[in-house]
Amino acid sequence: MADLGYICLLIALALSVYSPVASLAGVRMGSRQLVLSARRAILLAPAALGVSTAGLVGAFVNADFSVSYVAEHSSRAMAPQYIWVAFYAGNEGSLLFIAFALSVLAAIAVRFAPDALRPSMPHIGSVLMLVLLFFLAVMVFLANPFARLEIVPPDGRGINPLLTHPGMFVHPPMLMTGLISFAVPFSIAMGSLLAGRTGDEWVDAGRTWGIISWALLGIGLLLGGWWAYTILGWGGYWAWDPVENAGFMPWLVITAFIHSIMVQKRRGMFRMWNLALVIIAFGFAQFGMFINRGGPVPSVHSFGQSTLGWIFLAFMGGTMLVSFAVFFWRYNSLKSAQTLESALSREAAFLVNNLLFLATAFVTLWGVVYPLISELFQGEIVTVGQPFYNQVNGPIFLLLILLMGVAPFVPWRHAGWASLRRALVMPAAAAAVAIGVLLLIGVYIPWALISYGLCAFVTAGILREWARGAHARHRRGESYPIAFGRLIAANRPRYGGYVVHLAVVLLALGVTGSSFYGIQRDIALSPGESADIGEYTVKYIGASARAFPDRTEATAEVQAFRGDTFLGTYYPRRDFYPSFNIASTLAAIRSTPLEDLYIIPGELLPDERTILRVYVNPLVMWMWVAGPLLVVGVTVALWPQRERSGAYAFSPGGLVAATGRRPEASAG
Repeated sequence: MADLGYICLLIALALSVYSPVASLAGVRMGSRQLVLSARRAILLAPAALGVSTAGLVGAFVNADFSVSYVAEHSSRAMAPQYIWVAFYAGNEGSLLFIAFALSVLAAIAVRFAPDALRPSMPHIGSVLMLVLLFFLAVMVFLANPFARLEIVPPDGRGINPLLTHPGMFVHPPMLMTGLISFAVPFSIAMGSLLAGRTGDEWVDAGRTWGIISWALLGIGLLLGGWWAYTILGWGGYWAWDPVENAGFMPWLVITAFIHSIMVQKRRGMFRMWNLALVIIAFGFAQFGMFINRGGPVPSVHSFGQSTLGWIFLAFMGGTMLVSFAVFFWRYNSLKSAQTLESALSREAAFLVNNLLFLATAFVTLWGVVYPLISELFQGEIVTVGQPFYNQVNGPIFLLLILLMGVAPFVPWRHAGWASLRRALVMPAAAAAVAIGVLLLIGVYIPWALISYGLCAFVTAGILREWARGAHARHRRGESYPIAFGRLIAANRPRYGGYVVHLAVVLLALGVTGSSFYGIQRDIALSPGESADIGEYTVKYIGASARAFPDRTEATAEVQAFRGDTFLGTYYPRRDFYPSFNIASTLAAIRSTPLEDLYIIPGELLPDERTILRVYVNPLVMWMWVAGPLLVVGVTVALWPQRERSGAYAFSPGGLVAATGRRPEASAG
């Protein structure tokens, strides 16, 4: 299986070399057959890499420790269900996964490309395959996942204990797929530039793939927060770790892109700006892979023993240099069709939105690279901690939430102050009421009040829009449920965006509650003793230990009460892996819409006491609810419109008029 996997890896490498050469040669020579052949090579690449992936998984299933990667990341004691996690637990396997994911995304992008992109497809496909070529070349020449050992060990080292968690089945694949998916909108933009298509032909496809990349990476980041919350044993979900930041920065830039691309779609503006955004977003995605693959910034997430980081940095630098060279080559033909007419317009609101997202991304980048700068110029590493990010990025996030509530009510081209004030009266009143209620129940922290007030402001504005639209349809004879459903279906990009905004509101609620009002307490209890934490009482019953070939499990038995109400018995666990010298913690979590009771065990003391760390984390549940809601919003926004009386037909890139003219874009 391993030999077959390596052979297919070589086949994929050959395909990735052949496709751009044949494609560009076909364009130059006017050979349709060569271009078609290059396209087929793109469609064949997922098959080759799928077999290669199956070959490595098969080596894990068969415990083939003659394969170095299998011996390094699995053992006979490993639970069989973690074979898939072990597959991408290290550099070589994760690179194979990234290459496979990219090949699948590239094949989908090429197979379902809209008609508007057809003249640019040879160049778009070439850019995609050149990116794939880089990953395949790194594997074949520097990080072969199928490399053999001269002496076959009787057993493997085992999987990293921190990866033995249900979240690892989806978090790393989603995060890696999210990062590499940025290559698709980047290739669409760059391929269009290379083909001389400098108008708006690529906008629909670029927006679609931008939203897909945004959703994949966003869900990956949320799943990472859930994994950190449940297994790292520190009571939190985000610590501004360099690798967390490396995934967050491209997400911020692509968020700016999918907002501003709507301006280009509607008004023919921001052409240069959008191209720059998509290039920067892909650059940040590459930077994330650099940090994650043995970059110089220490992180609990990175492959610390890898020496591949600088290769990824060089690839990022080369990509940025070539991309901006092409950008300036086509600069004179990128002039926008319209200009900004008023500072009080939706176009201006989107521009401010973009600047805030970019400011957050570059502030975060500064925090990531500052330790390197301090070491270079001062001879010592100065770490940038969570307070810096919170103090600088926190107010920017609040401004973004405010803008998220205001922008939908600002019309295109020009808005009047009087009409804007009328539109914002009800959301502002809802925010004032929310702040007043919070003051009455004892919430006095100013930043928390502002955050909750803005969440109420945004939510009230969205609900108002839905209510007004549904009521207008109801007056025409539709029942309210049918009216609401048809309202959403009539403008899916706009109302799908509103659902995503509600997901962001839920995320903001969870972050605000847990950041400002969380409680933490460390307690040492003997069996039968109790301690109070906030409104809760925790009673320690006892502990048990079990030995396994690769680890020792220590499980505490804890009862929880709220007043006189018995909440249940919980079993937090601490596992120690001697071969890795790592302890992993499985927290006991009682989650409600209001707050989480979070219990993690420490070491068992000689006198039978144990140390428990207990947190009360308000509103955290809403962060995890935000994930599915985000998926719903993205699905609604991307769902194809129905054909209307034969006037319009759907293509994968968006609606095109049957007459060949593009219909006016929605206000979403």
